[in-house]
Amino acid sequence: MISLLHASGAGLLTLLHVVLALGVSIHVLLYKREPATAIGWVGLAWLAPVLGSLLYLLLGINRVRRRARTLRAGRVAPGARRLAQAHSRTDYLAALELTGQRITQRCVEHRNAIDILLNGDEGYPAMLAAIEAAQRSVVLASYIFRADHAGNDFIDALARARARGVEVRVLIDGYGGGYLHAAAYERLRAERVPVARFLHSPLPWRMPFLNLRNHRKLLITDGTLGFLGGLNIGDENVTAARPPVPVFDAHFRIQGPVVAQLAEVFAGDWQFATGESLAEGMWAGAGAGASRGDAAARVVTSGPDEDLHKIEYLIIEAIGCARSQVRIMTPYFLPDERLITALTLAAFRGVAVEIVLPEHSNHPTVDWAAQAALEPLLAAGCCIWERPAPFHHSKLMTVDERWSLVGSSNWDTRSFRLNFELDVEVYDPVVARAIGALMRPPEARPLALERLQQRGLAVRLRDGAARLMLPYL
Repeated sequence: MISLLHASGAGLLTLLHVVLALGVSIHVLLYKREPATAIGWVGLAWLAPVLGSLLYLLLGINRVRRRARTLRAGRVAPGARRLAQAHSRTDYLAALELTGQRITQRCVEHRNAIDILLNGDEGYPAMLAAIEAAQRSVVLASYIFRADHAGNDFIDALARARARGVEVRVLIDGYGGGYLHAAAYERLRAERVPVARFLHSPLPWRMPFLNLRNHRKLLITDGTLGFLGGLNIGDENVTAARPPVPVFDAHFRIQGPVVAQLAEVFAGDWQFATGESLAEGMWAGAGAGASRGDAAARVVTSGPDEDLHKIEYLIIEAIGCARSQVRIMTPYFLPDERLITALTLAAFRGVAVEIVLPEHSNHPTVDWAAQAALEPLLAAGCCIWERPAPFHHSKLMTVDERWSLVGSSNWDTRSFRLNFELDVEVYDPVVARAIGALMRPPEARPLALERLQQRGLAVRLRDGAARLMLPYL
């Protein structure tokens, strides 16, 4: 009898395994576009009975995309109705502008003013002043929001804005803002400031969202003044206070018509996180369309919902359009083969490709994984500069000193495919030259190909193993 029960139980387990693995295989064939990813999931489902299928159900299905489609149905982005009438450039960057328009479904907006703010030393006072001056609305999104001295200044300013009748909304990432303990979130709630945590839930069946993060940093006041870039909110960004581990960063203040596109992004994220649809009069002010400067700009978003790969595709097109120079500065450099190929081909056709990286980032595993990408680029003639401490967190790119890309996205798989990111492309030589001047200071040192080639076997194995973890770094 016991042996019969064992046999029956084994038969049911085998049947369950086959049914689950078959279901996973069907779903993978229908929805996974990349062959390597598809093969990996199918193999795991069949070779790891039941467990492999359960892992796919938890981590392999993009529920975020389906949720986004439901929430965003019927919404029309500002400027979307004008796409058919949009005027393209007449120079060689016209192809890049048209590609960006088709990727983003947004027009390039002209007559914007863009200012560079360095670190929290310049960024925080300007942002706090904007909050204090707000009369109708303040919306703020941050990946990291600490309840330290710098963070408390923002919490107090937001509370004062709410107290004087300003509509306030604050969105903090559910992981970066503290998954188990989010002090800034709790303080904002105590001050009765409307605040939400993006993709955060203690429920086990929601844990897959832990690997999907809102990495955007965005502040908009009265729908007319915007701030974006790589700057989180925390004491480590205020260099004048001499923090133990300072973080240098670049942030950007924007005024002009493109602010309406920034507001549309926040409104979508807020609705995604809370279900509340923000009234257009609150988040897109009447003055958002006013001309403020000479820069043409457009918002580019990326995320695991409806914007998958968009920033990466735009970068590849920008590299392809380059005639003389491509400059990149990023704290984390883990590009896939498509980006490595685009940079290599640019170098082959005589474009000066310069990549500025920290000598040591704040994630050693990322530094190890990056080595595998650096060797082929150096062999192709790209120049890689290592910037010594303090750690630089800026995400910057320029092409031919005529086009720039600034914002929150790093050059890694997480930013291009898993995180919700926000960048702005800028067509303006003055802005491009100013950004280029930030990238390679005198203390930067060139990385020699020989140094990478002389790594020992143990180090090469370590670096290769770290690169296998690309989606999770």
